[in-house]
Amino acid sequence: MTTPNTAEKIACAARELLEQEGAEAVSMRRVAGAVGITPMAIYRHYPDREALLNAVANAGFQELAASLKKRRFRGKLETRLVQVGNIYLEHALQNPRLFELMFLQKRTGARVYPQDFKARLSPTANQMADVVEEGIASGELRKDDLWEVVFEMGALSHGLIMLYLGGRMALSADQFRAFYERSFRRHIHGILA
Repeated sequence: MTTPNTAEKIACAARELLEQEGAEAVSMRRVAGAVGITPMAIYRHYPDREALLNAVANAGFQELAASLKKRRFRGKLETRLVQVGNIYLEHALQNPRLFELMFLQKRTGARVYPQDFKARLSPTANQMADVVEEGIASGELRKDDLWEVVFEMGALSHGLIMLYLGGRMALSADQFRAFYERSFRRHIHGILA
C-alpha cells in the first residue's frame, strides 16, 4: 500500500473539515494544521482555497462515478432509472456536505448545463443519460430532449436530497428513501411513452 503524498493528505484534511463543519470551515490555515505543515506549503500543491475545494469536489464526483460504473443496472427501464437515482441518494446521505459542495456551491470549473452535459463532460450525468437514451430509442420513453430529461431528473433528485439534509422533511432516513423513490417513479411515469 502506498502512503498518500502531501497533496492527497491536504485534500483528505480539507474533506474531513468539510464533512465536520461545512465548506466555510475549510481554510488553508486549518487544513495545514491538520496535515502538520505550514499554510504556505499548501500553495505548492493548490494555488488557492478555491482550487483545494475544487479538488475535493472532483474527488467526490470520481467516487460517485465509480459507484455508478461498478453497478450493473438490470430490470425494466423504470427500475434501472430508480437504481441510478438511489446511488446518488446514498452518496449524498453518506457525504452530505461533500454532496452540497459538489452540486450546490458555485465553483470555477464546475460543469454547466447545457454545453458541458451535451458534450458528455459529466461522468455522473452520463450514466443517467445512457439509460434515458436507451429508453427513448426503445420507445419506452417519449421522444424528448435527452439532456433536458436528465437534468430534470437530477434537479428532482438533488432538490429532494437537499430539502432532507436541510432538515425540511420530518422523515427518518428510511422514510425519506421511500419518499425519494416514489417521487422518482412518479416523474418517470410522466415521461413514459
